Amino acid sequence: MGTLLFERGVAFDRNFDALNLEQPALIESLHREYLLAGAELIETNTFGANALRLTPHGLSEKARLIARQGVKVARNAREIVGTPAFVAGSMGPLGKPMEPFGTIPIIVAEQAFRAQAEGLLEGGHDVFLLETFQDLSEILTAMRAIRAVSTEVPIIAQMTFGLDGKTRYGQTPAFVARALRQAGADVIGINCGVGPQPTLEVLEEFVAAAEGTPVSAMPNAGLPQFVEGRYVYLSSPEYFAEFAARAVDLGVRLVGGCCGTTPAHIRAMRERLASHLPAEKLPSGAEVHVIEPGPAPAEAGAESEEPALLRKLRTKFVVSVEIDPPRGVNTQKVLAGAKLMAERGVDCINIADSPMARIRMGAMSLAFQIHGLHPQTEVILHYTTRDRNLMGLQSDLLGAHALGLRNILCLTGDPPSVGDYPNMTAVYDTNSVGLIGIVKKMNNGTDDSGTSIGSRTDFAIGCAVNPTSEKLDWELEHFQKKLDAGAQFVMTQPVYELAAWERFLERLGGTPSIPLLIGILPLQSFRHAEFLHNEVPGIHVPEWIRTRMHDAGNEGQKVGVELAHELLQQCKAMANGVYLMPSFGRYENCLDVLEGVL
Repeated sequence: MGTLLFERGVAFDRNFDALNLEQPALIESLHREYLLAGAELIETNTFGANALRLTPHGLSEKARLIARQGVKVARNAREIVGTPAFVAGSMGPLGKPMEPFGTIPIIVAEQAFRAQAEGLLEGGHDVFLLETFQDLSEILTAMRAIRAVSTEVPIIAQMTFGLDGKTRYGQTPAFVARALRQAGADVIGINCGVGPQPTLEVLEEFVAAAEGTPVSAMPNAGLPQFVEGRYVYLSSPEYFAEFAARAVDLGVRLVGGCCGTTPAHIRAMRERLASHLPAEKLPSGAEVHVIEPGPAPAEAGAESEEPALLRKLRTKFVVSVEIDPPRGVNTQKVLAGAKLMAERGVDCINIADSPMARIRMGAMSLAFQIHGLHPQTEVILHYTTRDRNLMGLQSDLLGAHALGLRNILCLTGDPPSVGDYPNMTAVYDTNSVGLIGIVKKMNNGTDDSGTSIGSRTDFAIGCAVNPTSEKLDWELEHFQKKLDAGAQFVMTQPVYELAAWERFLERLGGTPSIPLLIGILPLQSFRHAEFLHNEVPGIHVPEWIRTRMHDAGNEGQKVGVELAHELLQQCKAMANGVYLMPSFGRYENCLDVLEGVL
Protein backbone atom coordinates (compact mmCIF):
# COMPACT_ATOMS: atom_id res chain seq x y z
CA MET A 1 0.00 0.00 0.00
CA GLY A 2 2.75 2.42 0.94
CA THR A 3 4.68 1.68 -2.24
CA LEU A 4 1.76 2.50 -4.51
CA LEU A 5 0.71 5.54 -2.50
CA PHE A 6 4.22 6.91 -2.92
CA GLU A 7 3.99 6.17 -6.65
CA ARG A 8 0.79 8.20 -6.78
CA GLY A 9 2.53 11.19 -5.26
CA VAL A 10 1.54 10.87 -1.58
CA ALA A 11 4.39 12.15 0.59
CA PHE A 12 5.85 9.87 3.26
CA ASP A 13 5.18 12.44 5.97
CA ARG A 14 1.43 12.02 5.40
CA ASN A 15 -0.53 9.61 7.54
CA PHE A 16 -1.45 6.87 5.10
CA ASP A 17 -4.21 5.42 7.29
CA ALA A 18 -6.07 8.74 7.38
CA LEU A 19 -6.43 8.52 3.60
CA ASN A 20 -9.27 6.05 4.22
CA LEU A 21 -11.27 9.11 5.27
CA GLU A 22 -9.61 11.80 3.18
CA GLN A 23 -9.10 10.05 -0.17
CA PRO A 24 -11.10 6.79 -0.13
CA ALA A 25 -11.31 6.68 -3.93
CA LEU A 26 -7.51 6.58 -4.16
CA ILE A 27 -7.23 3.75 -1.64
CA GLU A 28 -10.04 1.84 -3.34
CA SER A 29 -8.31 2.15 -6.72
CA LEU A 30 -5.14 0.58 -5.29
CA HIS A 31 -7.12 -2.33 -3.88
CA ARG A 32 -8.69 -2.84 -7.28
CA GLU A 33 -5.30 -2.96 -8.97
CA TYR A 34 -4.22 -5.85 -6.76
CA LEU A 35 -7.52 -7.68 -7.20
CA LEU A 36 -7.33 -7.29 -10.96
CA ALA A 37 -3.78 -8.64 -10.83
CA GLY A 38 -5.12 -11.85 -9.30
CA ALA A 39 -4.87 -11.32 -5.54
CA GLU A 40 -7.11 -13.64 -3.53
CA LEU A 41 -6.58 -11.68 -0.30
CA ILE A 42 -6.16 -7.93 0.07
CA GLU A 43 -5.11 -6.01 3.18
CA THR A 44 -6.93 -2.98 4.48
CA ASN A 45 -5.07 0.31 4.63
CA THR A 46 -5.03 0.18 8.44
CA PHE A 47 -1.50 -0.95 9.29
CA GLY A 48 -0.95 2.02 11.60
CA ALA A 49 -4.55 2.73 12.58
CA ASN A 50 -3.94 2.53 16.32
CA ALA A 51 -4.18 5.42 18.78
CA LEU A 52 -0.43 5.56 19.50
CA ARG A 53 0.62 5.85 15.86
CA LEU A 54 -2.18 8.32 15.12
CA THR A 55 -1.45 10.64 18.08
CA PRO A 56 1.28 12.71 16.33
CA HIS A 57 -1.24 13.48 13.61
CA GLY A 58 -3.98 14.46 16.04
CA LEU A 59 -6.09 11.46 15.03
CA SER A 60 -5.92 9.21 18.07
CA GLU A 61 -9.67 9.54 18.71
CA LYS A 62 -10.40 8.40 15.17
CA ALA A 63 -8.56 5.08 15.31
CA ARG A 64 -11.73 3.02 15.36
CA LEU A 65 -13.36 5.08 12.60
CA ILE A 66 -10.28 4.86 10.36
CA ALA A 67 -10.12 1.09 10.83
CA ARG A 68 -13.79 0.69 10.04
CA GLN A 69 -13.54 2.87 6.97
CA GLY A 70 -10.46 0.96 5.81
CA VAL A 71 -12.48 -2.23 5.70
CA LYS A 72 -15.39 -0.51 3.94
CA VAL A 73 -13.10 0.82 1.21
CA ALA A 74 -11.51 -2.60 0.66
CA ARG A 75 -14.89 -4.30 0.55
CA ASN A 76 -16.17 -1.74 -1.94
CA ALA A 77 -13.21 -2.53 -4.19
CA ARG A 78 -13.94 -6.23 -3.92
CA GLU A 79 -17.59 -5.66 -4.81
CA ILE A 80 -16.69 -3.53 -7.82
CA VAL A 81 -14.19 -6.03 -9.20
CA GLY A 82 -16.53 -8.89 -8.37
CA THR A 83 -13.96 -11.43 -7.16
CA PRO A 84 -14.40 -13.66 -4.06
CA ALA A 85 -11.22 -12.37 -2.42
CA PHE A 86 -10.72 -12.18 1.34
CA VAL A 87 -10.43 -8.80 3.05
CA ALA A 88 -7.77 -8.93 5.76
CA GLY A 89 -7.81 -6.30 8.50
CA SER A 90 -4.19 -5.17 8.72
CA MET A 91 -2.76 -4.43 12.18
CA GLY A 92 0.86 -3.42 12.66
CA PRO A 93 2.95 -2.67 15.76
CA LEU A 94 2.38 0.42 17.89
CA GLY A 95 5.38 2.33 16.58
CA LYS A 96 6.98 2.58 20.03
CA PRO A 97 8.42 -0.30 22.09
CA MET A 98 6.40 -1.86 24.88
CA GLU A 99 7.65 -2.61 28.34
CA PRO A 100 10.19 -3.94 29.25
CA PHE A 101 12.05 -2.68 26.13
CA GLY A 102 10.21 0.63 26.04
CA THR A 103 7.80 2.85 27.97
CA ILE A 104 4.41 1.71 26.64
CA PRO A 105 2.54 -0.21 29.40
CA ILE A 106 1.03 -3.51 28.29
CA ILE A 107 -2.47 -2.36 29.34
CA VAL A 108 -2.19 0.75 27.13
CA ALA A 109 -0.99 -1.35 24.23
CA GLU A 110 -3.86 -3.77 24.67
CA GLN A 111 -6.39 -0.94 24.71
CA ALA A 112 -4.97 0.50 21.48
CA PHE A 113 -5.07 -2.86 19.71
CA ARG A 114 -8.57 -3.55 21.00
CA ALA A 115 -9.99 -0.29 19.64
CA GLN A 116 -8.43 -0.99 16.24
CA ALA A 117 -9.76 -4.56 16.24
CA GLU A 118 -13.25 -3.33 17.10
CA GLY A 119 -13.18 -0.92 14.17
CA LEU A 120 -12.13 -3.69 11.78
CA LEU A 121 -14.90 -5.93 13.09
CA GLU A 122 -17.47 -3.19 12.60
CA GLY A 123 -16.29 -2.83 9.01
CA GLY A 124 -16.92 -6.51 8.33
CA HIS A 125 -13.48 -7.88 7.44
CA ASP A 126 -12.84 -11.60 6.95
CA VAL A 127 -9.59 -12.16 8.85
CA PHE A 128 -7.19 -10.29 11.15
CA LEU A 129 -3.68 -9.87 9.75
CA LEU A 130 -0.99 -9.01 12.30
CA GLU A 131 2.15 -8.09 10.40
CA THR A 132 5.67 -6.69 10.69
CA PHE A 133 5.93 -7.33 14.45
CA GLN A 134 9.47 -7.62 15.78
CA ASP A 135 8.61 -8.08 19.45
CA LEU A 136 6.97 -11.42 20.25
CA SER A 137 5.44 -9.97 23.41
CA GLU A 138 3.78 -7.20 21.40
CA ILE A 139 2.15 -9.51 18.85
CA LEU A 140 0.89 -11.75 21.65
CA THR A 141 -0.61 -8.66 23.30
CA ALA A 142 -2.36 -7.82 20.04
CA MET A 143 -3.73 -11.35 19.84
CA ARG A 144 -5.13 -11.13 23.36
CA ALA A 145 -6.80 -7.83 22.49
CA ILE A 146 -8.39 -9.38 19.40
CA ARG A 147 -9.65 -12.43 21.24
CA ALA A 148 -11.22 -10.16 23.87
CA VAL A 149 -13.58 -8.86 21.19
CA SER A 150 -13.80 -11.79 18.77
CA THR A 151 -13.25 -15.51 19.09
CA GLU A 152 -14.53 -16.38 15.63
CA VAL A 153 -12.62 -14.27 13.10
CA PRO A 154 -9.34 -16.03 12.17
CA ILE A 155 -5.95 -14.49 12.98
CA ILE A 156 -2.93 -14.49 10.70
CA ALA A 157 0.09 -13.67 12.90
CA GLN A 158 3.32 -12.69 11.13
CA MET A 159 6.68 -11.57 12.48
CA THR A 160 9.69 -9.99 10.85
CA PHE A 161 13.17 -11.54 10.83
CA GLY A 162 16.49 -9.90 10.03
CA LEU A 163 19.34 -11.06 7.83
CA ASP A 164 20.64 -13.06 10.81
CA GLY A 165 17.48 -15.15 10.76
CA LYS A 166 16.20 -13.84 14.11
CA THR A 167 13.81 -11.20 15.38
CA ARG A 168 15.04 -7.87 16.73
CA TYR A 169 15.15 -9.37 20.22
CA GLY A 170 16.95 -12.54 19.20
CA GLN A 171 14.08 -15.05 18.92
CA THR A 172 14.56 -17.87 16.41
CA PRO A 173 12.03 -18.90 13.75
CA ALA A 174 11.27 -22.17 15.56
CA PHE A 175 10.68 -20.39 18.88
CA VAL A 176 8.38 -17.80 17.25
CA ALA A 177 6.43 -20.43 15.31
CA ARG A 178 5.77 -22.48 18.45
CA ALA A 179 4.78 -19.39 20.48
CA LEU A 180 2.31 -18.12 17.86
CA ARG A 181 0.83 -21.56 17.37
CA GLN A 182 0.36 -22.10 21.10
CA ALA A 183 -1.23 -18.65 21.44
CA GLY A 184 -3.97 -19.73 19.05
CA ALA A 185 -3.06 -18.09 15.73
CA ASP A 186 -4.89 -19.71 12.83
CA VAL A 187 -2.07 -18.94 10.39
CA ILE A 188 1.53 -18.12 11.38
CA GLY A 189 4.10 -16.53 9.15
CA ILE A 190 6.89 -14.21 8.11
CA ASN A 191 6.64 -10.84 6.41
CA CYS A 192 8.59 -7.71 5.53
CA GLY A 193 12.20 -7.30 6.69
CA VAL A 194 14.21 -9.09 4.08
CA GLY A 195 13.85 -10.20 0.49
CA PRO A 196 12.80 -13.53 -1.00
CA GLN A 197 16.05 -15.51 -0.61
CA PRO A 198 16.61 -14.83 3.14
CA THR A 199 12.90 -15.46 3.74
CA LEU A 200 13.18 -18.91 2.16
CA GLU A 201 16.07 -19.72 4.48
CA VAL A 202 14.01 -18.72 7.53
CA LEU A 203 10.96 -20.56 6.22
CA GLU A 204 12.58 -23.99 6.32
CA GLU A 205 12.96 -23.82 10.10
CA PHE A 206 9.66 -21.99 10.57
CA VAL A 207 7.54 -24.51 8.63
CA ALA A 208 9.09 -27.43 10.49
CA ALA A 209 8.13 -25.88 13.83
CA ALA A 210 4.59 -25.05 12.67
CA GLU A 211 3.57 -28.70 13.06
CA GLY A 212 0.69 -28.49 10.60
CA THR A 213 -0.49 -24.94 11.33
CA PRO A 214 -0.83 -23.11 7.98
CA VAL A 215 2.16 -20.87 7.22
CA SER A 216 2.23 -17.53 5.36
CA ALA A 217 5.15 -15.75 3.73
CA MET A 218 5.12 -12.13 2.52
CA PRO A 219 8.66 -10.75 2.14
CA ASN A 220 9.68 -7.37 0.82
CA ALA A 221 10.65 -7.16 -2.82
CA GLY A 222 14.26 -6.98 -1.68
CA LEU A 223 15.85 -4.30 0.46
CA PRO A 224 14.95 -0.76 -0.69
CA GLN A 225 17.47 1.89 -1.66
CA PHE A 226 16.51 5.56 -1.86
CA VAL A 227 18.06 6.94 -5.05
CA GLU A 228 17.39 10.44 -6.38
CA GLY A 229 13.99 10.75 -4.76
CA ARG A 230 12.72 7.31 -5.65
CA TYR A 231 12.86 3.84 -4.19
CA VAL A 232 14.70 1.04 -5.94
CA TYR A 233 13.74 -2.57 -5.14
CA LEU A 234 15.96 -5.39 -6.31
CA SER A 235 13.36 -8.10 -6.82
CA SER A 236 11.66 -8.12 -10.20
CA PRO A 237 8.20 -9.65 -10.63
CA GLU A 238 9.77 -12.69 -12.32
CA TYR A 239 12.21 -13.22 -9.47
CA PHE A 240 9.39 -12.84 -6.94
CA ALA A 241 7.27 -15.34 -8.84
CA GLU A 242 9.98 -17.98 -8.54
CA PHE A 243 10.13 -17.27 -4.80
CA ALA A 244 6.40 -17.98 -4.60
CA ALA A 245 6.85 -21.36 -6.27
CA ARG A 246 9.67 -22.32 -3.90
CA ALA A 247 7.74 -21.10 -0.84
CA VAL A 248 4.74 -23.23 -1.78
CA ASP A 249 7.04 -26.23 -2.26
CA LEU A 250 8.29 -25.67 1.31
CA GLY A 251 4.71 -25.87 2.59
CA VAL A 252 3.59 -22.23 2.62
CA ARG A 253 -0.17 -21.89 2.12
CA LEU A 254 -0.55 -18.11 1.97
CA VAL A 255 2.02 -16.42 -0.23
CA GLY A 256 2.28 -12.71 -0.98
CA GLY A 257 4.52 -9.72 -0.60
CA CYS A 258 5.17 -6.68 1.55
CA CYS A 259 7.05 -3.44 0.76
CA GLY A 260 7.80 -2.91 -2.91
CA THR A 261 5.35 -5.61 -4.03
CA THR A 262 3.34 -4.10 -6.84
CA PRO A 263 0.37 -5.56 -8.75
CA ALA A 264 2.92 -6.69 -11.35
CA HIS A 265 4.57 -8.88 -8.69
CA ILE A 266 1.19 -10.33 -7.67
CA ARG A 267 0.27 -11.06 -11.26
CA ALA A 268 3.60 -12.79 -11.89
CA MET A 269 3.21 -14.88 -8.73
CA ARG A 270 -0.34 -15.87 -9.65
CA GLU A 271 0.66 -16.90 -13.17
CA ARG A 272 3.72 -18.80 -11.93
CA LEU A 273 1.73 -20.79 -9.38
CA ALA A 274 -1.00 -21.47 -11.93
CA SER A 275 1.59 -23.02 -14.25
CA HIS A 276 2.27 -25.85 -11.74
CA LEU A 277 5.84 -26.05 -13.00
CA PRO A 278 8.44 -27.34 -10.49
CA ALA A 279 10.20 -24.65 -8.49
CA GLU A 280 13.71 -23.66 -9.50
CA LYS A 281 16.55 -22.32 -7.39
CA LEU A 282 16.53 -18.53 -7.25
CA PRO A 283 19.32 -17.04 -9.36
CA SER A 284 22.14 -15.38 -7.45
CA GLY A 285 21.78 -12.15 -9.39
CA ALA A 286 18.72 -9.98 -9.09
CA GLU A 287 17.22 -7.64 -11.63
CA VAL A 288 16.85 -4.03 -10.49
CA HIS A 289 13.23 -2.92 -10.37
CA VAL A 290 12.65 0.83 -10.11
CA ILE A 291 9.55 2.12 -8.31
CA GLU A 292 8.75 5.64 -9.42
CA PRO A 293 5.64 7.75 -9.89
CA GLY A 294 3.63 6.74 -12.92
CA PRO A 295 0.10 6.31 -14.19
CA ALA A 296 -2.11 3.72 -12.59
CA PRO A 297 -2.37 0.44 -14.53
CA ALA A 298 -5.51 0.04 -16.57
CA GLU A 299 -8.19 -2.08 -15.04
CA ALA A 300 -9.45 -5.27 -16.64
CA GLY A 301 -11.70 -4.48 -19.55
CA ALA A 302 -10.48 -0.86 -19.72
CA GLU A 303 -10.05 -1.19 -23.49
CA SER A 304 -13.60 -2.29 -24.19
CA GLU A 305 -14.41 -3.55 -27.65
CA GLU A 306 -16.67 -1.61 -29.99
CA PRO A 307 -20.19 -3.07 -29.73
CA ALA A 308 -21.07 -5.44 -32.55
CA LEU A 309 -24.18 -3.43 -33.45
CA LEU A 310 -22.12 -0.33 -34.27
CA ARG A 311 -19.75 -2.36 -36.44
CA LYS A 312 -22.71 -3.90 -38.24
CA LEU A 313 -24.32 -0.50 -38.86
CA ARG A 314 -21.13 0.66 -40.60
CA THR A 315 -20.82 -2.35 -42.88
CA LYS A 316 -24.33 -3.26 -44.03
CA PHE A 317 -27.93 -2.11 -44.30
CA VAL A 318 -29.41 -3.28 -41.00
CA VAL A 319 -32.96 -4.51 -40.51
CA SER A 320 -34.49 -4.37 -37.04
CA VAL A 321 -37.93 -5.50 -35.90
CA GLU A 322 -39.67 -4.42 -32.70
CA ILE A 323 -41.24 -6.92 -30.33
CA ASP A 324 -43.40 -5.76 -27.44
CA PRO A 325 -43.27 -7.80 -24.21
CA PRO A 326 -46.54 -9.55 -23.38
CA ARG A 327 -49.13 -8.02 -21.08
CA GLY A 328 -49.14 -11.22 -19.05
CA VAL A 329 -46.68 -13.93 -18.08
CA ASN A 330 -46.86 -16.10 -21.21
CA THR A 331 -44.02 -15.39 -23.65
CA GLN A 332 -44.89 -18.11 -26.17
CA LYS A 333 -46.18 -15.76 -28.89
CA VAL A 334 -43.41 -13.17 -28.66
CA LEU A 335 -40.68 -15.80 -28.53
CA ALA A 336 -42.19 -17.44 -31.61
CA GLY A 337 -42.07 -14.03 -33.30
CA ALA A 338 -38.44 -13.56 -32.36
CA LYS A 339 -37.62 -17.04 -33.65
CA LEU A 340 -39.32 -16.29 -36.96
CA MET A 341 -37.40 -13.03 -37.34
CA ALA A 342 -34.05 -14.63 -36.48
CA GLU A 343 -34.58 -17.52 -38.89
CA ARG A 344 -35.44 -15.13 -41.72
CA GLY A 345 -32.22 -13.16 -41.25
CA VAL A 346 -33.37 -10.04 -39.40
CA ASP A 347 -30.29 -8.34 -37.92
CA CYS A 348 -31.79 -6.91 -34.74
CA ILE A 349 -34.76 -7.28 -32.45
CA ASN A 350 -35.95 -4.29 -30.42
CA ILE A 351 -37.64 -4.86 -27.08
CA ALA A 352 -39.98 -2.02 -26.14
CA ASP A 353 -40.24 -0.78 -22.55
CA SER A 354 -43.96 -0.58 -21.73
CA PRO A 355 -44.80 1.77 -24.63
CA MET A 356 -47.75 4.11 -24.14
CA ALA A 357 -47.23 3.60 -20.36
CA ARG A 358 -49.19 0.35 -20.49
CA ILE A 359 -48.23 -2.45 -18.13
CA ARG A 360 -46.18 -5.15 -19.81
CA MET A 361 -43.56 -7.68 -18.81
CA GLY A 362 -40.20 -6.06 -18.05
CA ALA A 363 -38.28 -5.46 -21.26
CA MET A 364 -34.98 -6.68 -19.81
CA SER A 365 -36.29 -10.12 -18.88
CA LEU A 366 -37.64 -10.70 -22.40
CA ALA A 367 -34.48 -9.28 -23.97
CA PHE A 368 -32.39 -11.72 -21.95
CA GLN A 369 -34.51 -14.68 -23.10
CA ILE A 370 -34.29 -13.70 -26.75
CA HIS A 371 -30.55 -13.01 -26.49
CA GLY A 372 -30.02 -16.47 -25.04
CA LEU A 373 -32.10 -18.21 -27.70
CA HIS A 374 -30.71 -16.23 -30.66
CA PRO A 375 -27.20 -15.01 -29.75
CA GLN A 376 -26.36 -14.11 -33.36
CA THR A 377 -29.23 -11.60 -33.52
CA GLU A 378 -28.57 -8.24 -31.91
CA VAL A 379 -31.05 -7.24 -29.21
CA ILE A 380 -31.75 -3.53 -28.66
CA LEU A 381 -33.23 -2.87 -25.24
CA HIS A 382 -35.53 0.16 -25.01
CA TYR A 383 -34.90 1.76 -21.64
CA THR A 384 -36.94 4.61 -20.15
CA THR A 385 -36.30 6.94 -17.24
CA ARG A 386 -40.01 7.10 -16.42
CA ASP A 387 -40.15 4.28 -13.88
CA ARG A 388 -36.71 4.25 -12.24
CA ASN A 389 -34.79 6.64 -10.04
CA LEU A 390 -31.09 7.29 -10.62
CA MET A 391 -30.06 4.37 -8.45
CA GLY A 392 -32.46 1.99 -10.16
CA LEU A 393 -31.39 3.13 -13.62
CA GLN A 394 -27.75 2.42 -12.95
CA SER A 395 -28.36 -0.83 -11.10
CA ASP A 396 -30.42 -2.16 -14.00
CA LEU A 397 -27.80 -1.09 -16.53
CA LEU A 398 -25.11 -2.97 -14.64
CA GLY A 399 -27.41 -5.98 -14.58
CA ALA A 400 -28.11 -5.69 -18.31
CA HIS A 401 -24.39 -5.67 -19.05
CA ALA A 402 -23.83 -8.72 -16.86
CA LEU A 403 -26.59 -10.51 -18.79
CA GLY A 404 -24.85 -9.80 -22.09
CA LEU A 405 -27.22 -7.07 -23.27
CA ARG A 406 -25.13 -4.43 -25.01
CA ASN A 407 -27.49 -2.17 -26.98
CA ILE A 408 -29.49 0.47 -25.10
CA LEU A 409 -32.02 2.84 -26.69
CA CYS A 410 -32.21 5.69 -24.18
CA LEU A 411 -35.73 7.05 -23.82
CA THR A 412 -37.64 9.32 -21.46
CA GLY A 413 -40.83 7.27 -21.80
CA ASP A 414 -44.47 8.12 -22.30
CA PRO A 415 -46.09 9.80 -19.27
CA PRO A 416 -48.33 7.64 -17.07
CA SER A 417 -51.31 9.85 -17.92
CA VAL A 418 -51.63 8.14 -21.32
CA GLY A 419 -51.51 4.61 -19.94
CA ASP A 420 -53.39 2.08 -17.85
CA TYR A 421 -52.91 3.92 -14.58
CA PRO A 422 -53.23 7.66 -15.23
CA ASN A 423 -52.87 8.43 -11.51
CA MET A 424 -49.60 6.52 -11.28
CA THR A 425 -46.54 8.52 -10.20
CA ALA A 426 -43.64 8.79 -12.62
CA VAL A 427 -40.03 9.15 -11.44
CA TYR A 428 -38.17 11.10 -14.14
CA ASP A 429 -35.03 11.74 -12.05
CA THR A 430 -33.50 12.41 -15.44
CA ASN A 431 -34.52 12.30 -19.10
CA SER A 432 -33.18 10.60 -22.20
CA VAL A 433 -30.29 13.08 -22.48
CA GLY A 434 -29.26 12.41 -18.89
CA LEU A 435 -29.55 8.66 -19.43
CA ILE A 436 -27.27 8.86 -22.46
CA GLY A 437 -24.74 10.64 -20.25
CA ILE A 438 -25.03 7.94 -17.58
CA VAL A 439 -24.43 5.12 -20.07
CA LYS A 440 -21.48 7.02 -21.55
CA LYS A 441 -19.93 7.34 -18.09
CA MET A 442 -20.35 3.60 -17.58
CA ASN A 443 -18.56 3.07 -20.88
CA ASN A 444 -15.75 5.11 -19.33
CA GLY A 445 -15.75 2.98 -16.18
CA THR A 446 -17.71 5.06 -13.65
CA ASP A 447 -21.23 5.57 -12.41
CA ASP A 448 -23.02 8.90 -12.67
CA SER A 449 -21.24 10.28 -9.58
CA GLY A 450 -17.80 9.38 -10.93
CA THR A 451 -17.30 6.33 -8.70
CA SER A 452 -15.54 3.46 -10.42
CA ILE A 453 -17.58 0.42 -11.47
CA GLY A 454 -14.45 -1.71 -11.82
CA SER A 455 -14.17 -1.80 -15.60
CA ARG A 456 -15.66 -0.15 -18.61
CA THR A 457 -18.94 -1.29 -20.06
CA ASP A 458 -19.28 -1.57 -23.82
CA PHE A 459 -22.82 -0.46 -24.48
CA ALA A 460 -23.95 0.84 -27.85
CA ILE A 461 -25.86 4.02 -26.94
CA GLY A 462 -28.95 4.79 -28.98
CA CYS A 463 -31.39 7.68 -29.00
CA ALA A 464 -34.74 8.44 -30.61
CA VAL A 465 -35.84 11.37 -32.71
CA ASN A 466 -39.20 12.44 -34.11
CA PRO A 467 -38.69 14.28 -37.43
CA THR A 468 -42.46 14.95 -37.72
CA SER A 469 -42.81 16.59 -34.32
CA GLU A 470 -45.23 19.48 -34.04
CA LYS A 471 -42.65 21.20 -31.81
CA LEU A 472 -39.85 20.93 -34.33
CA ASP A 473 -37.61 23.62 -32.80
CA TRP A 474 -37.67 21.84 -29.46
CA GLU A 475 -37.10 18.46 -31.17
CA LEU A 476 -34.06 19.78 -33.04
CA GLU A 477 -32.56 21.28 -29.90
CA HIS A 478 -33.24 18.12 -27.89
CA PHE A 479 -31.74 15.90 -30.58
CA GLN A 480 -28.58 17.98 -30.63
CA LYS A 481 -28.32 17.57 -26.86
CA LYS A 482 -28.52 13.81 -27.30
CA LEU A 483 -25.72 13.89 -29.84
CA ASP A 484 -23.60 16.05 -27.55
CA ALA A 485 -24.28 13.71 -24.60
CA GLY A 486 -22.77 10.77 -26.46
CA ALA A 487 -25.46 9.01 -28.53
CA GLN A 488 -23.90 6.50 -30.96
CA PHE A 489 -26.87 5.60 -33.14
CA VAL A 490 -30.32 7.07 -33.72
CA MET A 491 -33.74 5.54 -34.44
CA THR A 492 -36.57 7.67 -35.73
CA GLN A 493 -40.22 7.54 -34.80
CA PRO A 494 -42.32 6.02 -37.63
CA VAL A 495 -42.23 8.07 -40.82
CA TYR A 496 -44.33 7.59 -43.93
CA GLU A 497 -42.42 9.72 -46.41
CA LEU A 498 -38.72 10.56 -46.53
CA ALA A 499 -39.53 14.16 -47.31
CA ALA A 500 -40.27 14.62 -43.60
CA TRP A 501 -36.80 13.35 -42.69
CA GLU A 502 -35.16 15.46 -45.39
CA ARG A 503 -36.88 18.58 -44.04
CA PHE A 504 -35.66 17.69 -40.55
CA LEU A 505 -32.07 17.28 -41.77
CA GLU A 506 -32.24 20.63 -43.54
CA ARG A 507 -33.26 22.32 -40.30
CA LEU A 508 -30.62 20.33 -38.40
CA GLY A 509 -27.89 21.52 -40.74
CA GLY A 510 -26.91 18.21 -42.26
CA THR A 511 -26.89 14.47 -41.70
CA PRO A 512 -25.82 13.42 -38.18
CA SER A 513 -22.46 11.69 -37.94
CA ILE A 514 -23.90 8.63 -36.18
CA PRO A 515 -25.69 5.67 -37.85
CA LEU A 516 -29.40 6.07 -38.55
CA LEU A 517 -32.29 3.61 -38.56
CA ILE A 518 -35.54 4.97 -39.98
CA GLY A 519 -38.74 3.77 -38.33
CA ILE A 520 -41.41 2.10 -40.46
CA LEU A 521 -44.80 1.05 -39.09
CA PRO A 522 -46.83 -0.79 -41.80
CA LEU A 523 -50.41 0.39 -41.96
CA GLN A 524 -53.21 -2.18 -41.72
CA SER A 525 -56.26 -0.18 -42.83
CA PHE A 526 -57.66 3.28 -43.29
CA ARG A 527 -59.00 3.24 -39.71
CA HIS A 528 -55.54 2.22 -38.47
CA ALA A 529 -53.97 5.13 -40.34
CA GLU A 530 -56.51 7.56 -38.90
CA PHE A 531 -55.99 6.25 -35.38
CA LEU A 532 -52.20 6.58 -35.57
CA HIS A 533 -52.40 10.07 -37.04
CA ASN A 534 -54.96 11.45 -34.60
CA GLU A 535 -54.46 9.56 -31.35
CA VAL A 536 -50.85 8.32 -31.04
CA PRO A 537 -48.33 10.96 -29.90
CA GLY A 538 -45.34 11.40 -32.17
CA ILE A 539 -46.85 9.82 -35.33
CA HIS A 540 -47.84 11.84 -38.40
CA VAL A 541 -49.43 10.04 -41.37
CA PRO A 542 -49.49 12.36 -44.41
CA GLU A 543 -52.87 13.09 -45.94
CA TRP A 544 -51.96 11.52 -49.29
CA ILE A 545 -51.17 8.22 -47.59
CA ARG A 546 -54.40 8.28 -45.59
CA THR A 547 -56.26 8.92 -48.85
CA ARG A 548 -54.53 5.98 -50.50
CA MET A 549 -55.43 3.74 -47.56
CA HIS A 550 -59.03 4.93 -47.79
CA ASP A 551 -59.16 4.12 -51.48
CA ALA A 552 -57.70 0.65 -50.81
CA GLY A 553 -60.89 -0.46 -49.04
CA ASN A 554 -60.64 -4.11 -47.99
CA GLU A 555 -57.12 -4.37 -49.37
CA GLY A 556 -55.74 -1.91 -46.85
CA GLN A 557 -53.23 -4.34 -45.37
CA LYS A 558 -51.80 -5.14 -48.81
CA VAL A 559 -51.46 -1.47 -49.67
CA GLY A 560 -49.90 -0.78 -46.27
CA VAL A 561 -47.24 -3.39 -47.00
CA GLU A 562 -46.62 -1.90 -50.45
CA LEU A 563 -46.18 1.59 -48.99
CA ALA A 564 -43.81 0.32 -46.34
CA HIS A 565 -41.81 -1.66 -48.91
CA GLU A 566 -41.48 1.40 -51.16
CA LEU A 567 -40.30 3.49 -48.21
CA LEU A 568 -37.78 0.83 -47.20
CA GLN A 569 -36.24 0.82 -50.69
CA GLN A 570 -35.90 4.60 -50.56
CA CYS A 571 -34.23 4.39 -47.12
CA LYS A 572 -31.31 2.42 -48.53
CA ALA A 573 -29.92 5.54 -50.12
CA MET A 574 -29.96 7.70 -47.01
CA ALA A 575 -29.91 5.52 -43.88
CA ASN A 576 -27.95 2.71 -42.28
CA GLY A 577 -31.02 0.61 -41.74
CA VAL A 578 -34.70 0.44 -40.94
CA TYR A 579 -36.66 -0.25 -37.81
CA LEU A 580 -39.94 -2.09 -38.44
CA MET A 581 -42.80 -1.98 -35.95
CA PRO A 582 -45.41 -4.71 -36.55
CA SER A 583 -48.95 -3.70 -35.68
CA PHE A 584 -51.00 -6.02 -33.50
CA GLY A 585 -48.12 -8.51 -33.24
CA ARG A 586 -48.31 -9.40 -36.95
CA TYR A 587 -44.65 -10.31 -37.42
CA GLU A 588 -45.33 -12.01 -40.77
CA ASN A 589 -46.46 -8.58 -41.98
CA CYS A 590 -42.91 -7.34 -41.51
CA LEU A 591 -41.57 -10.25 -43.55
CA ASP A 592 -43.88 -9.20 -46.40
CA VAL A 593 -42.38 -5.70 -46.21
CA LEU A 594 -38.89 -7.20 -46.29
CA GLU A 595 -39.56 -9.37 -49.33
CA GLY A 596 -36.52 -9.15 -51.58
CA VAL A 597 -34.47 -7.29 -48.95
CA LEU A 598 -33.22 -10.05 -46.65
